[in-house]
Amino acid sequence: MGKVIAGITMSVDGYVTGPDDGPGCGLGVGGERLHYWVFGGPWSYDEPRGEMEPVDAGWMEKGMRDMGAVVGGRATYEASGHWGDENPWDVPFFIVTHRPEEQPDGGAFTFIEGVREAVAAARDAAGDRNVHVMGGADVIRQALDADLVDELSIIVAPVVLGAGKRLFEGFTRDLELEQLGVTQSRFATFIDYRVKRD
Repeated sequence: MGKVIAGITMSVDGYVTGPDDGPGCGLGVGGERLHYWVFGGPWSYDEPRGEMEPVDAGWMEKGMRDMGAVVGGRATYEASGHWGDENPWDVPFFIVTHRPEEQPDGGAFTFIEGVREAVAAARDAAGDRNVHVMGGADVIRQALDADLVDELSIIVAPVVLGAGKRLFEGFTRDLELEQLGVTQSRFATFIDYRVKRD
């Protein structure tokens, strides 16, 4: 069975979005700077284009190599504009939502109520491959709190946002991590952890 790996980009001051994130501004005001590593430098919501630099692309390729399914949150799904109703990952994509009856047409995404249920469905779909839990912060917090995550990747962007949403806002569980590795690029520091269990 594969691992459950959560990953998210945050600012140096711990924000995973800037303020006022939502449709058309998925990472919030100023938050696009978090993903300079994805686009190889500055980009805009109107024209999200550019190519990753080799170090960033290498880290991403390594992480995605054994990915068999993805779990994401409804807020991220909405903020992304439903990814144009096309699954960006080419593996089964499960969206955690309180309104699973609003299942979208086309079959690109599967709506499931509850993070435990979504991760279980993703594990079934992934087989021996890994499940990737992506944004938003709330879904990752829920997965960590439910002890579903085997590894956690924090990508630190060299920016201070000052406001927005934090990954660990309201998180009260004691969590111990073992560092697996650090990769440094011009636009980010990738820190990979194993979630330690008793």
